[in-house]
Amino acid sequence: MIDHVTIRVSDLEASKAFYSCVLAPLGLEPHHDEMGTEWGDFSIAADDEPVAQNVHIAFPAKSREEVDAFHRAAMQAGYRDNGPPGERPVYHEGYYGAFVLDPDGNNVEAVFHDR
Repeated sequence: MIDHVTIRVSDLEASKAFYSCVLAPLGLEPHHDEMGTEWGDFSIAADDEPVAQNVHIAFPAKSREEVDAFHRAAMQAGYRDNGPPGERPVYHEGYYGAFVLDPDGNNVEAVFHDR
């Protein structure tokens, strides 16, 4: 469906630290090159293009425990909460997610679909 996604960030080092922190519990490790940093099919870049704003990015988790670990890692590192781990039946039965804000205010989610 989607091959890859890149968002532009205002502070590459701050965003590398954020995404490395919150994506590690989901088993995603960073790869750095001259273009930026990527975690699988998701990457960040800082260049002369406009910074991504008001983006909602959801990363899949393998379990509720991974969602909890994602949120816990963000909170322990001092990042901003945007919705603690929990059921979100408004989306569907078994939807379990947590939300945090990246350094540019984008909504980053870990979600587990318990179907």
